[in-house]
Formats: sequence, structure tokens, C-alpha cells
Amino acid sequence: MRLRITKASLRGSHVGVAGPRFGAACAVAAMLVSAGCATVRDGRETTPRQAMTMPVAAERPNILLILVDDLKPAIHAFGDPVAITPNIDRLAARGTRFELAYANQSVCAPSRINLMTGARSTSTGIYDFGQNLRDYLPDAVTMPQYFMAAGYRAESVGKTFHIGHNTKGDPQSWSTTPYKDHVIEYVSPEGKALGKTREAALFNEFEIPKGDVWTYARTLARGIAWESPDVPDEAYGDGRVAAKAVTRLGELGAAGQPFFLAVGFARPHLPFAVPKRYWDKYDRAKLPLPAFERMPEGAPAFAGKVGGEINAYAPIDDKVPETQYPEALKRTLIHGYYAGVSYVDAQIGKLMAELDRTGLSKNTIVVLWGDHGYHLGDHAIWTKHTNYEQATHLPLLFAGPGIGANQATRQLAETVDIYPTLATLVGLQRPAGPQPIDGADLTPVLHDPAARVRGYAYHAYPRPNRVGQAIRTERYRLVRWTQEQTGARDYELYDLVNDPLETRNIAAAQPELRDRLDALLDAQPKPQSVNLRQLRARGGISAN
Repeated sequence: MRLRITKASLRGSHVGVAGPRFGAACAVAAMLVSAGCATVRDGRETTPRQAMTMPVAAERPNILLILVDDLKPAIHAFGDPVAITPNIDRLAARGTRFELAYANQSVCAPSRINLMTGARSTSTGIYDFGQNLRDYLPDAVTMPQYFMAAGYRAESVGKTFHIGHNTKGDPQSWSTTPYKDHVIEYVSPEGKALGKTREAALFNEFEIPKGDVWTYARTLARGIAWESPDVPDEAYGDGRVAAKAVTRLGELGAAGQPFFLAVGFARPHLPFAVPKRYWDKYDRAKLPLPAFERMPEGAPAFAGKVGGEINAYAPIDDKVPETQYPEALKRTLIHGYYAGVSYVDAQIGKLMAELDRTGLSKNTIVVLWGDHGYHLGDHAIWTKHTNYEQATHLPLLFAGPGIGANQATRQLAETVDIYPTLATLVGLQRPAGPQPIDGADLTPVLHDPAARVRGYAYHAYPRPNRVGQAIRTERYRLVRWTQEQTGARDYELYDLVNDPLETRNIAAAQPELRDRLDALLDAQPKPQSVNLRQLRARGGISAN
């Protein structure tokens, strides 16, 4: 049997949403036709040449995509001896985990656009908050849109696209209105007493007055960086997201239509507002403190970060440099992060239990993805927003039908690889845009963890008037910083085997190695300007 593709189905009318513009619809049609789908021309169905036999929609596996904010591989199954994550560990035992997976950019909004479009930030020019997908890629076919065109019902529960900081979601990516819950939320008396806070405003947690949200947010009190009330999971948004997702899994499974369900959790993003029992899982005195708390020797000063997100919360003293944080503060922040990880692990366990209860686990592909890594004081940096290992390294695992169980691989992976990989896993043709599809198909590795499809991962981060492009191989990381006005370049090179903490930049000492890795960067598509937003505002460049 073949899929019947019509303009109506590509618009998403069979699931009640407005779809992409016609140019994007044609792109999807071309991809599915090449996979052996029937098309409709002037009311007549025609069969393409060299048609492949494809499973009809009802026979395709479901997809459960789990997105976790700020989650680095602080997971027991990924080798973290401190993390208490029994549910993710069980999920990992069912599938294949990528030990060297990397964000294409270590900040929430662009990273999630990388995921949903298969395009790197350097391909789209979307590097920051307030750069909305449809302003830059109006005809993009997102991952859920692609699956909708193939007969899937696509739904979003929790934080999937980043919403806030002047950044919008993408309603046309879903079959129905996304379910959104709180990212910033306090339930302790101390937290509630603060009322409206800066970060809550930035995350659109309440109606914002007209004008610039950043300016308005600065007029509000800072929220607290952590709290640990003795409350049920559902007292916070992530608990309610899990409950909603469990309900939808049961309903979607009973409906008989294959589904693409994206479920996004907010913790361990700040604030570390988590029920007390998850804090109680850890002995604060035994938590590891950062081992290296200064910038790498020989690194350019602009490569690091001072302050930023961490200073949005009390009791952080924004006049005290991170190098002078007292040990008690560092231990509390690290404790809060791990408590958040264990809290989210429990919510993921609820999803897995529902898959098993309903029998959906037999025909559902599960992907677990953290949107980037996280600095916990290493290099005297907290949160993310750099090109260093702790900010870019993320957990990625696939489990389900057609995927090897209890496997680990050292294949380098990028966020943008997920889109084409899922398409292959369900029997669809590789997506072809119209946006750039930068990802590799990882399915050979899911069958054989020793297989290799690419010898590196690529990521990038901007600084004012500079783009920092990076190549991460199994042993090395090269970062090339290019000043856009002058073309001047600065390099960072780290040996992650002999120097896993990235303490010394060896670019000057290893010129041949630097040049060899630099050639890999030269082979990548030319990066869009880090000032693309400003250029567009001045009329110097078109939307595409």
C-alpha cells in the first residue's frame, strides 16, 4: 500500500491545523513521492517510477520525543557516578546511547530550532533569543510537520520550542494547540512572596505590558535560585506535564493513528525548584565540586562567560565574581542541579510505565535529548553559552523497534542528526528542506554501535562580531573564532583525552593538528553572520 499525498494532507487539514506555505508542502510531497508515495494531479492518482513499498501510516512506529532543558549527561547510565536516575537508566538499557553527542549551539531557543529543523545555527543565522523560526525560514518543514504529512498526529506537551525572551513557538508544527505549563514557578512561601519575578516575565509566565520585555523584567525582583518544599510532583509544571503526557499517550494509542508526541521538561533549568524528596536523595557533602575554576591557559578572553543567567537569581551576589563563590553556595547549586535531574527522571519513568501498561512500547521509538550541556562551576562558569565541553555535551539515546538494546557508541552525534534519523527509522525518505538539512542519518549506528557515519561533531557559538565554529572529534576540540569585519582568527585546541577539563589551549603548540582540523571547518557551509538580525533590520539581506 502507498501513502496518498494531497495538498490538503500536506497543509495538515486532516489534523486540523494550518500547515506550511505551498513551497514547503511541495518539498514534502517530493520527498514522500520519492519514497514511493502516490500523488494526485488534477484529481488523478499517479504512481511514481521506481516506487518503493512503504508501510502505510497505521503500520509505522509511533515516536515519543523527550526533551529536557539544560540536561548534560549527568545520568548514571552515561557514566555519572553521582546521578540517581533509575528510570533513564532503564530506558538506556532498552536502546542505544550516544556517549559523544553535542548541541549545535549551547542555548535553549536556537538549539531547539536546530532539533526541529535539522539545520545548524550557522546555516540559519538564528543564534539568539528573539529570532523566530518563521521570520528566517518561512517555508521550513519542521520535524513534526514532516511526520504530519506522512499521516502522523503531532502533539506538543511542555517545553518543546522555546517560548519566552521575545521568542515564539511554532503552532503550525502541531496537529492541535500545544500544552504549555510553567517553566518558572515557586510554591514555597518565600518564593510566592516575591510575586512577579524577572525570569518569570522573560518566560511569559504572566501577561507582559507592552514594550521591551527585557527592560520590563529589570524592574522586577529576582526569583530565588532554589527551593525544596515537601510537595507532590504535580505542584510544579514538570509533574503536570508528565501527567498530561501520560493521559495523551493512552488516548493517542487508542486512536489507531501513528503519533509523534514531543514532551518537554523544564528542570534541571534554573531555578532548582524541586520537591524535597529529590534533594534528599543526595548527600551534599559528597557532591563533587568543580576541579578547575579558571579559564584555559592561552584561551582568548571572549571565549568564556562572566555572570549572565546565574545572576538573575537570589541569593547570588552579582558583584562577586564566580571565582570567589563560597563553597556552600557552589554545593547548594550543584545539589539543586542533581535534584532537578532526579525529579525529571521520575517524570520520565511515568511515561515509560504508561508505554508498558498500554503495550505501546512494542511499537514506539523513544528519543531522549538534552538541549545542551551545563557548566557547574568548571572554568568558573555557571549555566551554558560557551563552546566548551560542559556546555555542549548532551545526552542522546534512542530506544524502540529496530534499535539495538543496551548499547553504547562513541559515534559523534549532533542535535541536527535526530530529524533525518527518525525519518529513516519509520521508513520515510530523508527530509530535504527547503531549509538546509545538516544532519547525518545515524541508523547504521543504531544497528551496530561500531559503525561510523561521520568522524566529528560540529557546533558553534557567537560572540559580538565573532562566530566561534567548533569541530569535536573523539579526541580533540578545535574552536575557530572569526572576527566578521576583519576576518582575523583566533584558535582554541584541546586534547580531551589528556586534558579532559580543557585547561590548556594547545593551538599554537600543535599547528599541524590545528590545520588538519581547521580543514574540516573549511569544508562546512559558510556560516551566516552573527549580525544577521541587524543586517535584516537595515534591509541588507532577505529573509531567506
